[in-house]
Amino acid sequence: MHYRRVYINGGSYFFTVVTEKRRKLFADYDNVKLLRSAFKKIMQKRPFVIDAAVVLPDHLHFIWTLPEQDYDYSTRWRLIKTEFTKKLPNKPQVQNANRKNKQQQDVWQHRGWEHCLRNERDFQQHIEYIHYNPVKHGWVKRASDWPYSSIHRYIKMGLLSEHWGVDVIDFDDDIGHE
Repeated sequence: MHYRRVYINGGSYFFTVVTEKRRKLFADYDNVKLLRSAFKKIMQKRPFVIDAAVVLPDHLHFIWTLPEQDYDYSTRWRLIKTEFTKKLPNKPQVQNANRKNKQQQDVWQHRGWEHCLRNERDFQQHIEYIHYNPVKHGWVKRASDWPYSSIHRYIKMGLLSEHWGVDVIDFDDDIGHE
């Protein structure tokens, strides 16, 4: 099977990016700071909007909207991952022989997941999925208790209540990806 990506100028995309072997790299606040720094650096060179985000110990979910005449999210992710990996002080030992031969790091899973958001409803459901993810995984009882989430921006803007996500939320099978 040949993997195909959808590229749309100015598109909005949902992403799931997972650490290799689900290592809990982002349980360490210093690594979260490194990730933020990598984003900041790359966004200065290749701007985009982060509509929603959550950083969990072993994976990330984001929604990005790209500039109107730009579709290149792949390069942005590659640069962000590379920048983070270069600065990571205690890199995991490379176990995979193929990766060793290519001098690649064992920090990120080889492929991430992306989904081009089709309409406003799809966009909104994925925002909710992102904000609810720490509750879904049992890290917190309510979404606003998770520190590394865009939910705090949504609460500050008055779009969500501090108690949003306390009740169980069931998502359709096509929403999100782990």
